Amino acid sequence: MNDRTREYKAYIEDYLKNWYARFHEEPQSKLFEAMEYSLLAGGKRLRPVFAFEFCRMCGTDWKNAAPYAAAIEMIHTYSLIHDDLPSMDNDDFRRGRATNHKVFGEAMAILAGDALLTDAFCVASTGGNVDAISVLAECAGSLGMVGGQVLDIMSEERVLSEQEVIDIQSRKTGALINAACVCGVIAGGGTEEQIAAAARFAGALGMAFQIRDDMLDVIGTQEEMGKGVGTDADKNTFVRLYGLAKCEELVNKYTAVAIEALSEFSDTQYMIALAKSLTDRTV
Repeated sequence: MNDRTREYKAYIEDYLKNWYARFHEEPQSKLFEAMEYSLLAGGKRLRPVFAFEFCRMCGTDWKNAAPYAAAIEMIHTYSLIHDDLPSMDNDDFRRGRATNHKVFGEAMAILAGDALLTDAFCVASTGGNVDAISVLAECAGSLGMVGGQVLDIMSEERVLSEQEVIDIQSRKTGALINAACVCGVIAGGGTEEQIAAAARFAGALGMAFQIRDDMLDVIGTQEEMGKGVGTDADKNTFVRLYGLAKCEELVNKYTAVAIEALSEFSDTQYMIALAKSLTDRTV
């Protein structure tokens, strides 16, 4: 498992680095510096890994998913830059170092995020599949991640019901995981049944992942997490809704649902192990 994960991560790191390396002599070089500061800061690279592995499980070369994997990581990075802004979560640290706006200023951070989002579709277009690009756009936009952010902002002054919390997190966190899994199947030439199964997997794993993330915001440390913790204490999280013990049960439930969805694919041992490692994680 670890060898394959390292291979996927190394490939996407090089892909992203090489995409922007040719632009370093452009007069707006400060913009590229700000973009690469966050884009090349490491992290789990979870979404590209999903895209690569679902493509592989469809029986084709996993590198076929690279344009979509890179685009999703660029969209994810833009969302983190904007999330950290003073007008949003106002965070000082991300992945163990100062957030983008703390280094480059708010205006440049906003523009870096804007550029990453726009450039993502330029990268995705090199994959040549309009269906995958459509999935990316829907999952990133008003019906997906951005819509989830809006619901989150609108909820800050009141306590939400279970369904309202699910509505937020299935969009805010789950949508890009969905994009990664589904685009991987599309790049791999998978069937409609496999596309539907990938979406089910993503929905369930996205919930388990977010619940674990909410738990770690309570029980983790800044040193372990590489970012501020306790910042969600007043937000409508799963921990606030259920408490830690119930959240642990839900993580196990959603992880099991995700694993069941993989029955449409062959050679799923790696993905099962990955799903369990992500939802059992302590950082």
